[in-house]
Amino acid sequence: MHQSRILDWDGCSNVRDLGGLEAKAGHHIRWGAVVRSDDPAKLSPQGWTALYVHGIRTIISLRTDGVEEDDLLVPENFPDIEVLALAIEDLGDKVFLETWAKSDLWSTPLYYQDAIARWPERHAAVFLAIARAKAGGVLFHCARGVDRTGIISLMLLSLLDIPHEAIAADYTLSLDPERDELLQQRGTTARQVILDTLRGLDMQAYLLGAGVSRAELEALETRLLQST
Repeated sequence: MHQSRILDWDGCSNVRDLGGLEAKAGHHIRWGAVVRSDDPAKLSPQGWTALYVHGIRTIISLRTDGVEEDDLLVPENFPDIEVLALAIEDLGDKVFLETWAKSDLWSTPLYYQDAIARWPERHAAVFLAIARAKAGGVLFHCARGVDRTGIISLMLLSLLDIPHEAIAADYTLSLDPERDELLQQRGTTARQVILDTLRGLDMQAYLLGAGVSRAELEALETRLLQST
């Protein structure tokens, strides 16, 4: 791969294309098909132009019910970019609120395994949105591009059979010294927590159980993968 997956879009600081990662035998993720990022609301006019030139036509804003977040406003000169807001977490869940959201662990991947188990239908909705998106690239994001974005990226890459070490390596490209310090205090690392989360995760079974059809899974793979 000759292109850098880390994208320099003015205003954002944590943007990368998932293209080029080696997936199922003989395939890799298509360049420009899916991008993860921090909040595009921070983009300058030049940054929005870079996003558009990269081919993004659908933006999925990953939300948390119970947290006030502004709607993403796309500049008027890009009227063909569609924005979908999908909540993958819910602070109305008292157990999640007390266990994670009221602690500093909500900013670490230690909560991912519980969130994945707690909200399969919410996560499945994101995969359906990617599969059904209009022609063009899809960007998914949260505020920092680390946690909600990290969960969806982890799940998506697992579904596409990206090796676990490569998934963990991609996650750690989102730098967060505070996260790493919290994990170090608990005797672990971001890489190890991601590997632990992936162990035993069968994304195809997970999504089928959450209402995604086999045809939709095939459509997702067709959209995102190409032959090496």
